Amino acid sequence: MASSELAQESRAAAGGDQNMDVCEQVIRMPAQLAQLLISLRRQQGLSQAALAQKAGGISQARLSALELNPGRFTLERLLLILAALDLELVVRPRRRCTEPVEW
Repeated sequence: MASSELAQESRAAAGGDQNMDVCEQVIRMPAQLAQLLISLRRQQGLSQAALAQKAGGISQARLSALELNPGRFTLERLLLILAALDLELVVRPRRRCTEPVEW
């Protein structure tokens, strides 16, 4: 999915609102996950250290490393961080775009 489609799907989930306060966010790449988690952490006014402690006492350095290299998240660590941000993981069938994407 092209980034413009991802943005459209995000805005649609938020009722057209372009901020990060969305009901649903589609993530298909680790970099997208990191960007979302950083944004939501900042939106909630949490420092890396505060979120790390809230997520089960991991170190600020470890959270920083995960934000920089989100492909290193374990499922357990991801679920702890999501819970600390009052989020949940939802798995659903992928939506298919019926219109061709122009590059």
